[in-house]
Amino acid sequence: MSKKIKIFSIIALIVAINPQQAFAYLDPGTGSMIMQVIVASIVGAGAAIGVFKQKIADFFKNIGHKGE
Repeated sequence: MSKKIKIFSIIALIVAINPQQAFAYLDPGTGSMIMQVIVASIVGAGAAIGVFKQKIADFFKNIGHKGE
C-alpha cells in the first residue's frame, strides 16, 4: 500500500473509534425512507441473483477445475 493510503486509513480509523456527538433531528419520514432503501436493496439483490443465477452456478462449479 502506498503511504497516502496508510495515512488515510489511520485517520479514518481514529475518526471511527472516537465519534463526536451529533446534534441531528430525524423527522418521522426518515424511518420510512430507510425502510425503502433496505427493501429496495434486498429486492435488487434478489433480482440480480435471479438474472445471473446460471453464471454464478457455473463460476462456483469451475473454481476447482481451472488448474486442470
